Amino acid sequence: MRIDGRKNDELRPIKFTHNYTKHALGSVLVEFGETKVLVCANFENAIPKWMEKESKEGWLSAEYSLLPSSTSTRCQRERTKISGRTQEIQRLIGRSLRACLDLEKIQGKTFIIDADVIQADGGTRTASICGAYVALCDMIEKLLTDGLINENPIIEPIGAISAGIVNDEVMVDLCYQEDSNAQVDSNIVLTASGKIVEFQTTAEGLPYQKTQLDEIYEVAKNSIEKIMTLY
Repeated sequence: MRIDGRKNDELRPIKFTHNYTKHALGSVLVEFGETKVLVCANFENAIPKWMEKESKEGWLSAEYSLLPSSTSTRCQRERTKISGRTQEIQRLIGRSLRACLDLEKIQGKTFIIDADVIQADGGTRTASICGAYVALCDMIEKLLTDGLINENPIIEPIGAISAGIVNDEVMVDLCYQEDSNAQVDSNIVLTASGKIVEFQTTAEGLPYQKTQLDEIYEVAKNSIEKIMTLY
């Protein structure tokens, strides 16, 4: 039995609260158990400076932060220098969301995702990706209604979940205590059809078997399918 009484393949209670803030075009409070992340989506009528001006594509970028009191010990705001962990998570969110977009359909525009962790209890990056997808869809709907884009650029829905091996057993949606004691730690991002966007799986100690890797994929796929029904 797990710490909170769940089965190994059982998700924590998940909730998406749409239109959580007033000013963002898309805003969602996403909750995975005690993990809570506010995700906002906005856009600019410009593309990054590193892209060619004549590019036929737009772009999507992401920013991620842990708010100071989101963890049991107050963390410092990253005002002048972003930590390696934050950079890695921002890139993960950005890559994941770009994988579900036809960037040619947002030519000349940059979609911007802001994910701020209000309360952290494991799985903040995967919760951020799920919330980002929902916020992105809400923003796109408004852009279409206002005639600011002509076509829906979403190719296929995506979802994400954490998983791992704890006490020699494959478990999904790890809380912080489980994650901090995991033998194997995974963050999985999949499309609705089961294609892999990201499959980050790392042994924290001894190596693991391919059969366990396959089991992690299956439990993640089933879980992401359930999450997508809540979008």
